[in-house]
Amino acid sequence: MLIAIILLGNTVVAQDKLYLIFEFMKVDNEQEAAYMETESFWEKIHEQRTKNGDILGWDLWSLQPGGEDQGFQYLTVTLYNDPVKMLSGTGDFEAALKTAYPKMTKEELNKKFMSTSKSRDLAVRVFLEQIAATKDNFEMPLGTIAGINLMKVSDENYDKYEKFETEIFQPMAQKEVDAGARGNWGLMRYILPVGSDVYASHITADMYKDYNQLFKGGATNLPALSNEQIQKFKEGVATRDLKYKYMATLIKKVR
Repeated sequence: MLIAIILLGNTVVAQDKLYLIFEFMKVDNEQEAAYMETESFWEKIHEQRTKNGDILGWDLWSLQPGGEDQGFQYLTVTLYNDPVKMLSGTGDFEAALKTAYPKMTKEELNKKFMSTSKSRDLAVRVFLEQIAATKDNFEMPLGTIAGINLMKVSDENYDKYEKFETEIFQPMAQKEVDAGARGNWGLMRYILPVGSDVYASHITADMYKDYNQLFKGGATNLPALSNEQIQKFKEGVATRDLKYKYMATLIKKVR
């Protein structure tokens, strides 16, 4: 079974470290409309959870390729600034639910929860921490495009791989951000699950405001890499296995 994860970056208060729960959804073609209704229902609850300080925000992304044989069609991302909150589920969900839907009866709410489980299969849940990101003011509007790169790194190569991303690739991405050729770049590391059978261990996310920005390519007038930089780049690439790439489009957002 493909245990894939994806990412995504975003804007939070600078001093807060970002932690994320990625939930990958399998949605049958005939359930598309029902699934959109489900996420619209949950969106209002997440708005209240954000206002209450339980979470930093929540996103819904559509994934490409997204056919029924491609693993997952949608991804939800819940954002935290505290790993304890993330892992323990701290927060008053009942308070958020009652505020979002004060007039709904218990029976009506139960029907909504039942329809949630019928409209999709929550196939994979992953806990992540963001360990590096570009400095930018990217606000991640609806329609944002994210290239999600799922990396598998062996335990002995963790330090080498993360050093490659932060010392070689991150400065390159920063130059593209500064030149207006991309919106954001981020590196995330798995907290859970971990182990030899996990599909990936890290995720990099390349974010663009739309497909026009994506297909214009890299920033112009950037200095060419030196021979030393090229060698370090090759060595860095050799430390990881690029397992899979998704393109994700942001279709709902709560902040």
